[in-house]
Amino acid sequence: MGRRKIEIKRIENKSSRQVTFSKRRNGLIDKARQLSILCESSVAVVVVSASGKLYDSSSGDDISKIIDRYEIQHADELRALDLEEKIQNYLPHKELLETVQSKLEEPNVDNVSVDSLISLEEQLETALSVSRARKAELMMEYIESLKEKEKLLREENQVLASQVTMTTISSALEAN
Repeated sequence: MGRRKIEIKRIENKSSRQVTFSKRRNGLIDKARQLSILCESSVAVVVVSASGKLYDSSSGDDISKIIDRYEIQHADELRALDLEEKIQNYLPHKELLETVQSKLEEPNVDNVSVDSLISLEEQLETALSVSRARKAELMMEYIESLKEKEKLLREENQVLASQVTMTTISSALEAN
């Protein structure tokens, strides 16, 4: 008798939910250990229960080493997430520029505090970083689309070259 397929949804019975959590958590940790052994890789698993209890397991390297490697490899993504969080706290670019302009106009320039200027500078730097990150993202997407076009053109060129070769060969055979 085989297992029946279960519907993936929240288990309403609290004790059944806890039993399932424990069994599946242990199964997940076991699979991670097997992956580590079979593929000679470093695997880290972090599970947080509904009650907030933290379970972690690592195989291969120490979990902190694995997390450090992850942070190093994904530093750009983490920086982008940090920038997104910062930008949500600041004004949109247009409003920011208008604020800077209004604070730095001749009659108001004496009333601006150093803290206010530092805050404006940070907001401008953040806006600039976000703009640069978006520009880099768009440029990478454009480069990828150009690479795809190049690939398609190379394939088309090969097809045309083979057709020309076939035509040349058939013409030469007909001439003989």
